[in-house]
Amino acid sequence: MTTIITLITAAVTFGTVLMYGTLGEILTEKSGNLNLGVEGIMYMGGAFGLAGAFYYEKAAGAAVSGPLAIIIAIAAAFAAGMAASAIYSFITVTLRANQNVTGLALSIFGTGIGQFVGEFMRVSEGGYVALSNDLKGVFSAQVFPKFLVDIPVIGSILFSHTIFFYLAIAVAVLMYLFLAKTRYGMYLTAVGESPSTSDAAGINITKYKYLATVIGGGISAIGGMVYIMTTAGCVWNHEGLSGVGWLAVALVIFCMWRPLNAIWGSVLFGAMMIMYLRVSIPFIPTEIYKILPYIVTVIVLILTSMRNSRDRQPPASLGLNYFREER
Repeated sequence: MTTIITLITAAVTFGTVLMYGTLGEILTEKSGNLNLGVEGIMYMGGAFGLAGAFYYEKAAGAAVSGPLAIIIAIAAAFAAGMAASAIYSFITVTLRANQNVTGLALSIFGTGIGQFVGEFMRVSEGGYVALSNDLKGVFSAQVFPKFLVDIPVIGSILFSHTIFFYLAIAVAVLMYLFLAKTRYGMYLTAVGESPSTSDAAGINITKYKYLATVIGGGISAIGGMVYIMTTAGCVWNHEGLSGVGWLAVALVIFCMWRPLNAIWGSVLFGAMMIMYLRVSIPFIPTEIYKILPYIVTVIVLILTSMRNSRDRQPPASLGLNYFREER
């Protein structure tokens, strides 16, 4: 039982990173835009999020505020993700370039920018770029009081996590309510399903595609910041983020483009990614553990395709540019 609880707790930590990346990509893909640049966006989020908190602490000195540092890190990462996604939107929505090629280019570009910013800080400071121990404790602190954490079994599973996990759950719930219960969310879904019909109905296709992609990119970037500030211990580590963005894209398919599914799906993927550290089976290579999420995604994709259920399929116009003159 202790091993299981430890595994779930660790899975939530890694799954929180995936949850942000997945939720951001779900919002993007709901508009019909397939942004494969999530990997680069999360790199940028990690680098700029750390830079925001680091330089704030350096400027504030002894007067540094932990909550304000968290807000600055989130804002810096979100802004970086929005900027990268705005570039993607301009190229694909305005210039109508191929979405797959643009997304792959953004992945390379964002990874390079993130690594440049991280290494620039390291070289400028003459060593590792890290926050003080006190501020590290703020980013990794548990939200709920200790007596809740000490509840047998469920205490550690439900109440022992950082603020970023509960914020991610809030984002997932709000995104679900927005898409399913509001007029603008339904407009966005309509744009992703049939942009020509939406355009004929008077919906501004360009506005919805831009907003969904830019805001979605900002949400994904927060995932990169969360990794650096929690798993990486508030120290720049460009190797740790490798592959996380691609895993988030795979998780979107696994979750069938549903925000609430991202909550348990990200924890499940997180468990599969770290299982080799907690439940090691001698005759199974580590590489098999690491590809498990992708194998599960392919299986889910095959099963949903066989059932041919429309509500389990991607938006009909996903990856396709809209040419109004062809309406």
